[in-house]
Amino acid sequence: MSDSDDDSSEQDRLGGPRLWILLQLNRWILTGVVLSGVFVVLVALSFLELTPLREIVENQDGLEFLFSAFIGAIITGTSIVVTINQLVLSQELGAVGEQRDRMQDAMAFRQDVEDTIDEDASPPEPAAFLFELVDGVQERATELENVMEDERDKELREKIADYVADVDENAESVKSELENAQFGSFDVLWAALNFNYSRKIYDARKIRADYGDSFSEEASEKIDHMIDTLKLFSPAREHFKTLYFQWELINLSRALLYISVPALTLMAFMIMYVDGSALPGSALGVDYLVWLTSAGFVVGISPFVVFITYILRIATVAKRTLAMGPFILRESERDEDLG
Repeated sequence: MSDSDDDSSEQDRLGGPRLWILLQLNRWILTGVVLSGVFVVLVALSFLELTPLREIVENQDGLEFLFSAFIGAIITGTSIVVTINQLVLSQELGAVGEQRDRMQDAMAFRQDVEDTIDEDASPPEPAAFLFELVDGVQERATELENVMEDERDKELREKIADYVADVDENAESVKSELENAQFGSFDVLWAALNFNYSRKIYDARKIRADYGDSFSEEASEKIDHMIDTLKLFSPAREHFKTLYFQWELINLSRALLYISVPALTLMAFMIMYVDGSALPGSALGVDYLVWLTSAGFVVGISPFVVFITYILRIATVAKRTLAMGPFILRESERDEDLG
């Protein structure tokens, strides 16, 4: 997977319920599930032998106390959105010289990749660029395996064969995920996380160190080329990860701004027009006031829940990619060589 994802087990790399929820599940669907759960719990609590909500509202002005607090919280949250936008925009602002340096650095990196994977011009789209880079890694692995056919050391040939098989399997899986991926969705970054380049760098260097005397000059050159190609994947992934974070923070800011005004409007409605005498009667054994108050509470916390669902994904990706380069942070794929 990555620096920290690389150590992932096969199941961890490819998914699992927890990672699917944290990373792949649509943020609006996750928000809807959380809010629906809160609504159901609030309505269900009305069946407990506690003081009825209507009595609390009549005697203690409970609705005004509850929903007036939401107004302050939503306005404060909107201010945080402005701060987030300023943070994101500050990364894009700069003098012409700084912008030119960024452009030159990007072009220099693209040229390095093209020289290493033998491409005349690498694709401009992130998914296609990563596809070509992973394909280049796969080609280097095939070249390495081909030159090993003439090596006399049988154990070394078997080691290389196993290594190449692992590279091929992982590369094919990642390439299939990148084929229809579009930047802006999480698909591109998810595919990048599934390529455990750090582990592959370690394995190649370990084989190089253990069997250095057994390598022919050509084989030695091929495995070094393999390592050099893998090294390019890390800065490429980190760059696209940074762009994705900026993209997501902008989407989060827009989502919170869209939700805030309707939420504030409903909070004002609950304070101004709903009291203990409103909506007499019940449905399904639940007081209408409970239905209305529960719905109002869910709308009141909706900006906060949207914020949580977006930040959960960003924080999870950040944790899984803390180390850049040939470092493995998690324990899921440790072995005797890593101890």
